[in-house]
Amino acid sequence: MAELIKHFSDSEFQKQVQKGVVLVDFHANWCGPCRSLAPVLEQVAKDVQGKATIGKIDIDNEQKTAAQFQITSVPTMILFKNGKEVGRLIGLRTADAVKEFINSAM
Repeated sequence: MAELIKHFSDSEFQKQVQKGVVLVDFHANWCGPCRSLAPVLEQVAKDVQGKATIGKIDIDNEQKTAAQFQITSVPTMILFKNGKEVGRLIGLRTADAVKEFINSAM
């Protein structure tokens, strides 16, 4: 089974968000709320499979992309539609809140 959540790097980031609806979780391994968000995003990824993509980017390893989007706190989730940012959520959220956020871009 393919992994439901993709892991993005600086080099492939733009290509990954070009098509469709993509939610990108900017996170860090040392961040407690980020770790709490991980199972929420797993659930959301199952629920939106085939309709939207869920991706993660580690702000410590992929600093260029984090700087480009001015990420100052984690977790920050940015929603892209066909390569353009259409919204952001900062902080821990419920699965329903994240799904509602994704659906707003469909």
